[in-house]
Amino acid sequence: MARFVKAAADRNPSSSILIFDDETSELIEVDLRGTPADVVRRLTGNTPDSAPSRTERRRGPGRPRLGVVAREVTLLPRHWDWLNSQRGGASVALRRLVDDARRTNVGADRKRRSQETTYRFIYAMAGDRAGFEEATRAIFASDRDRFESNTREWPVDIRNHARMLAAGAFEAPGN
Repeated sequence: MARFVKAAADRNPSSSILIFDDETSELIEVDLRGTPADVVRRLTGNTPDSAPSRTERRRGPGRPRLGVVAREVTLLPRHWDWLNSQRGGASVALRRLVDDARRTNVGADRKRRSQETTYRFIYAMAGDRAGFEEATRAIFASDRDRFESNTREWPVDIRNHARMLAAGAFEAPGN
């Protein structure tokens, strides 16, 4: 994709090109300076300054091979008391609670991600188009008919991609 974008930018230097992450619709910044090979090299990290430093290679305490990551969690004393009284201690209890919540809320989480992903995309690509505000309301209200009605006049590529992204926003959370 980077090579394609670089070629398009070179053909029309005044053009504005946006690259979106397929899963999140977050914008991806690509440094288009230099040759196509330079652009790809920067993206893949194959540059002389991309090698990990000595301190980055050194491992700290913990269980990095298991993927354990230490972060700060701020709780009230009563929460810490309860967590510490659980079998396995606070860390095990927190992991168990998170896993249970992930299983329980999988449908609702998928729907919310679809709504957020669609909103990011249409804000960037159709924020100034007729029907944008109503289409946004329709996404968060899970109203497919209203969303499709308000995106009908948008350019076909934007409309179709927005509808594809929004499909999960219209599903019942349990699906």
